Amino acid sequence: MRCGAFGDIVLLTALIRQLHTRFGQLVDIIASGPWTVPLLQGQTGVGEIRFARFRRIPHFLVREQRELIRWIRDRGPGPAWFCDRGVGSELLRAGGLTANHLVDSRQFPWVHGEHFVDRWIRLANLTPAAFEGQLPLASSQVASTAVIDIDAAKRVALDSWLRERSLDGRSMIVFQIASRRRLRRWLPRKKKPSDKYWPEDRWIDVIRAVRGRHPDHALVLLGASKEFELNERIRQAAQMPDVYNVADNLPIHTLLPLLERASGMISVDTGPAHAAAALGCPTVALFGDADPDLYRPGGPHTPAVALLGHSQDPARRGQLDIAGISVENVMDAWESLANARNGRFRAA
Repeated sequence: MRCGAFGDIVLLTALIRQLHTRFGQLVDIIASGPWTVPLLQGQTGVGEIRFARFRRIPHFLVREQRELIRWIRDRGPGPAWFCDRGVGSELLRAGGLTANHLVDSRQFPWVHGEHFVDRWIRLANLTPAAFEGQLPLASSQVASTAVIDIDAAKRVALDSWLRERSLDGRSMIVFQIASRRRLRRWLPRKKKPSDKYWPEDRWIDVIRAVRGRHPDHALVLLGASKEFELNERIRQAAQMPDVYNVADNLPIHTLLPLLERASGMISVDTGPAHAAAALGCPTVALFGDADPDLYRPGGPHTPAVALLGHSQDPARRGQLDIAGISVENVMDAWESLANARNGRFRAA
């Protein structure tokens, strides 16, 4: 059970694959909503996907939660891994799973400097108390990266999507400018480091700089529909050729093969950056106050650079702040990735 955001579920693929490796069985998932289906369905080791939405509302008031509880009861009291912060564990208890049936991530200490991917792999190798001595021990371990599988059908569908946008056959560099955390708020409020907001004028300068270094690549601005207007404002202000805003129609089943095909990505610290790195796409991620030791895109061994900035506000001097990242910082990181993976940055 993990009811996290997009990036959290990408990182969870390491635990799923390790459990699948350990037991040789598919792993049933309880997550937060239907968007997890196009992300996880068909991935290595994934079985049924169920949802636990509205977790702060008593389960007897939510039909979906009552159905989830019945499903848990029908499965019987097997081993389970609870990978959340607490809200939702009562659904497992209502379904008949006691603390002895769980590897509860809240009960296990953190290891200094350990990435979430390695933590999930470590927890996947633990055994719930009720099954001690009854379950196979881990005989091998998956690599310390999140992994996303892209099947042939998704690649074919992407080809059609690209043709519709005159992007077929093009080498692409992609940008994720906004974080959903920022844009889903109803009312504007003072920006904080955790908002993952990087000033628009700097995005404009980065797009211009990337265009200067890669004149033959299409530059593609990603996002959900709520991000289209922001992307369009930046695209028009940049006044660069071959910049495409695709946030009007970019479902997850299209986003994933697009990230796989892209030459590289520049992004705020958000879910698509984790997916890109997991797919082997060289990724520069701009962090706010999150810890890259925990959240480096895709895991500790992906082609990614996690950038940190520090506040220039005298009242907060020295504290982490995404606004402290300069355009030069981003382009230096970009050049380091381009030099390390030169073949991927050549135009098609």
